[in-house]
Amino acid sequence: MTSTSSPLDRARDGCKDAQGEILERYRNYLLLLAQVGLHRWSLQGKADAGDLVQETFSRAHRYFPRFRGTTEGELKAWLRKILVSRLGKLVKKHCGAGRPRPREVADALTRSSERLDAALVDPRDSPATQASRREDAIRIADALARIPAHYREVVILRLVEGLSFPEIAARLGKTEDSVAKYWKRSLLLLAQMLGSAP
Repeated sequence: MTSTSSPLDRARDGCKDAQGEILERYRNYLLLLAQVGLHRWSLQGKADAGDLVQETFSRAHRYFPRFRGTTEGELKAWLRKILVSRLGKLVKKHCGAGRPRPREVADALTRSSERLDAALVDPRDSPATQASRREDAIRIADALARIPAHYREVVILRLVEGLSFPEIAARLGKTEDSVAKYWKRSLLLLAQMLGSAP
C-alpha cells in the first residue's frame, strides 16, 4: 500500500480508518433511505433507521475487500444494496403474508435514491457535473438531518417519495397550505445550510 493510494484502495486493503472515513460520508444519505423504507412498510415502531445504517456499516466493513467498484456511484449502489438486504429481513420478519418481495423492497429504495439524484442531476450535464451533483445528494442528506423534523418530513415525502402536496397533506393530516409553507421554509433552510441562499 503506497501513500498515493486512494481512500477507496486503502479501504479495500483493509484499512479500518479509510473504511470508516468513507462510510461516514454516507451515514445521513443511508439514514434518509432507511427512514423512507421503514415508513413505507410501517416499521417505524419495530426498527430504528440508525440501527439499520449501523448494520449496513458493519456488513460493509466486513465485505469491503470484495467491493470492486471504483466510483462514487458504484459505492452508493453497493451500500444501498446492503441496506436493502437489512431492510428486507425486517420486512420479512414483521410484514406477514402480504409482505413485499425482496425485489420490491430493492426497487422502492432504488426509486427513492434515484428521485433524490434526479432532483439534482440534469441528464444534459457533463459526466463531471453529474458526479458533482450526485455528491450534492450526500450534502443534502447531511443538511436534512439538521433541520426540524416537521420540515424534513415534508421534504422527504416530496423529494424522495415523489408525493404531491395534496398527498403529503393527507398523509400528515395537515392542510395543503401548511404543507406548502413547510416546503418553502424547508427549502430556504436547506439553501442557507448549503450556502446557496440569496
